[in-house]
Amino acid sequence: MRVSALLGSALTAIGLVTAAATAQAAPITIKFSHVVAETTPKGVAALEFKRCAEAALPGKVVVEVYPNSQLFNDDNVLEAMLLGDVHMAAPSLSKFEDYTKAFQVFDLPFLFKDLAEVDKFQQSPKGQELLQSMADKGLLGLGYWHNGMKQMSANKPLRVPEDANGLKFRIQQSDVLEAQFEQLGAVPIKKPFSEVFTLLQTNAIDGAENPWSNIYSQKFHEVQDYITETNHGVLDYLLVTSAEFWNGLPDDVRPQLDDCVAQATKAGNDKALDIAMADRDKIKAAGTSEILQLTDEELAKWQEAMKPVWEKFEGDIGKDVIEAAAAIN
Repeated sequence: MRVSALLGSALTAIGLVTAAATAQAAPITIKFSHVVAETTPKGVAALEFKRCAEAALPGKVVVEVYPNSQLFNDDNVLEAMLLGDVHMAAPSLSKFEDYTKAFQVFDLPFLFKDLAEVDKFQQSPKGQELLQSMADKGLLGLGYWHNGMKQMSANKPLRVPEDANGLKFRIQQSDVLEAQFEQLGAVPIKKPFSEVFTLLQTNAIDGAENPWSNIYSQKFHEVQDYITETNHGVLDYLLVTSAEFWNGLPDDVRPQLDDCVAQATKAGNDKALDIAMADRDKIKAAGTSEILQLTDEELAKWQEAMKPVWEKFEGDIGKDVIEAAAAIN
């Protein structure tokens, strides 16, 4: 009787040890959601993070990447992240207004001349400080991912600001972008990125603003007659995670994932400009949209028309943030 009891206890102990070992061996699954194609800079960076993480931590980490809004779109991914339904995302910097107003600086028109200036500000002390600006809301910025400078597309030529008057433009959920188009006398329409092609195709809207890689990968150039090369703003992303999830990762996992974040960021950002210019060439070769280049005089008119937006949002963003960004150029 006693032997049976001892044998039963031993078997129970072995079962518990086996179960613990099995639980310990279960890999950490990281769900990564984004809204664009895998050929875009963000798509490239996301796949590089997956490759790096799974190579550095074999059997410990599995990264599931969901592109093209397969899992969530940028309008609901942050809420899903705080609920634990997704672990990483890279929404546009315009998507964080409900959590901090500081990132609105990236939506200000004609603040940055090119991606080099954007990158300088993002790597500056003030730019790095912004990564922690949502910690009290449960979100942690891991890095900035480039896409490119934005262009304006429409079914009529846009050469001077007055040409946009009365036209309906799709915008992201951004008060700054709303004010930007209202400044032109246009009608801004806030809609998810996944709906843009259909909205353009059905003439529910007249135009949009996007970088070259988004225009080409989503085939917007097939449903827009003209693209004006304005470079009036930047569309970049924040690689973001749940602070609770990231800080709760094991000590032998998080540092290696930090390294993979840095590697993926470099991989995507290094290719961003090349992809943008290559996609511009493809759009030009397709011949479905005419690319309009502005004269210096025409460009100055756009800059003058949009400049009042800076002052309007100075109180929300912070004068110090705007001045730090403006000092870069």
